[in-house]
Amino acid sequence: MSDRTSGRRRFLQMAGSGVAAVAAGAATAATVHTPPGAAEGIRVKLPPTLAGSEAPEKDPLVTPPGKRIGFAIVGLGHLALEWILPAFAQSKYAKPVALVSGDPAKARKVADQYGIAGRSVYGYKDFDRIAHDDAVDVIYIVLPNSMHAEFTVRGAAAGKHILCEKPMATSVAECESMIAACRHANVRLMIGYRSQYEPMDRAIAKLVRDGKLGALRELVASNSQRQGDPGQWRQKKALAGGGALPDIGLYCLNAARFLSGEEPTEVFASTWAPAGDPRFTEVEAAVRFSLAFPSGFGATAVASYDSHDSRFFRLQGTEGWAGMNPAFAYQGLKMQQSRLIEGHDTLLEPSFPPRSQFATELDHMARCIVDGREPHTPGEEGLQDQKIMDAIYTSAREGRVVRIAPPPARTRGPEPDDDA
Repeated sequence: MSDRTSGRRRFLQMAGSGVAAVAAGAATAATVHTPPGAAEGIRVKLPPTLAGSEAPEKDPLVTPPGKRIGFAIVGLGHLALEWILPAFAQSKYAKPVALVSGDPAKARKVADQYGIAGRSVYGYKDFDRIAHDDAVDVIYIVLPNSMHAEFTVRGAAAGKHILCEKPMATSVAECESMIAACRHANVRLMIGYRSQYEPMDRAIAKLVRDGKLGALRELVASNSQRQGDPGQWRQKKALAGGGALPDIGLYCLNAARFLSGEEPTEVFASTWAPAGDPRFTEVEAAVRFSLAFPSGFGATAVASYDSHDSRFFRLQGTEGWAGMNPAFAYQGLKMQQSRLIEGHDTLLEPSFPPRSQFATELDHMARCIVDGREPHTPGEEGLQDQKIMDAIYTSAREGRVVRIAPPPARTRGPEPDDDA
């Protein structure tokens, strides 16, 4: 999600003057634009090639460029260049139409690659001109965490819908300001919890809803990677808001909530960093936390910036278990399930057609705009995770169990469509 050090410095120099100043001028929001007939797909009929004993083939869905929802990508770091922009090739309803970057030369190169007009390449200082770009329907914010709130508020004031990477922000107050700004401007706000749209994660959540695992008892989860450059923005508290917890520990936290369908009531946690390590002078290297839920279900998780790459979870119930190893990654996920079948404890390893998780996420946002629906992961979902992360840090700092208040209302919107 970041540029290299030079790009980060340039970004900090050119970024806007802050959330408070932007919010003050947000009352004159531009008219929200959605192209007529947008995102209407057409099925291409093909003759079947497989026998009835095989999985059914789907007719491809095509959508003309003029009817796709236009996205502006804000921030051209690793995540945007290596994953998000390439995902548009697999998208059914979305297209990239604008770029925002603090590095004009890099932005022009990327714009040429994706056929984006030079007039639709913006800097951070003139970002607000995007209000007059009718090709842009959605602004996808892929910036350091501390800048999510500012550019969400500015984007909403420009009359554009917002898709924001997780974590939503670095404080509860920032999350609330983002929700309020989008509500005031009458635009959609979606947080990029891609795992909630990923087919294997959704299959496990359905197993839980259908009672296939029985009563849930435990979730055990881990997400780790070994960080290198101590100068990157993820190692700076002012930019990241924290270390391993908001970046990769959030996956474990959100999985516990999403898969179980419950909200935690208390947490006990600790953080750790190796003494004298220049990578961790400002943020934690690792976080370990245990969540308790009303039904008796519990989740135990660890996230580390100083362990070799490892990502997995297992959800255990009275009638079976299900999990993923690897989990949380952008690709290469594998699911397992175990339960008693005809008197035998059976291990199942279902397979799913490969597809970009980011394309699925983009298409969900596009469909929500066309259909006038709330996204499955709106701002309230990110706000609740931020509240829980605050409780985790409090527990780690004070060495005690911390109670977590339930959200005042539901935090998720309608389930996403199967084809999106």
